[in-house]
Amino acid sequence: MTLELMLDADDDWDSSTDWAGLAEAAARAAIAESAWPRLADAERPVELSLVLTSDAEVQALNAEWRGKDKPTNVLSFPQAEPSELDEADSPGPELMLGDIVLAHETCAREAAEKALRLPDHAAHLVVHGTLHLLGYDHMEDDAAEDMEAREIRALARLGLANPYEVAA
Repeated sequence: MTLELMLDADDDWDSSTDWAGLAEAAARAAIAESAWPRLADAERPVELSLVLTSDAEVQALNAEWRGKDKPTNVLSFPQAEPSELDEADSPGPELMLGDIVLAHETCAREAAEKALRLPDHAAHLVVHGTLHLLGYDHMEDDAAEDMEAREIRALARLGLANPYEVAA
């Protein structure tokens, strides 16, 4: 798979961490555990963007796009239609999955509360966000259980523990 990651990180995010490498590995793991694992083998390039920003920026986006005037850890903005995911093996232009946005202060606080390294928590949120870009959600119990199981398997691919056991 040619995964093209567009990364925009503000100064709050530690520049000594390889955020691009972390995000690419997390997105690949999520794709491998999705209903479209063949995206990993497709000749067609797949792109997603990751924005690492502040709580204030995420709060503004959350208010504008979801009507919730508060920060959150991750926002996902899918761009690919399910039919495009199904046809990813077909020749064509780059397949843009969408955008994932992480809020620094919220992510750092959550990582500290869970006694996790920020990069490990961020990897989980990129997996979570990538699954949202692929159409998964957690609105209904069955869908939430399915998405959580996919996250756990994707994180295991990255050598990371089940975050839901850590939280329990």
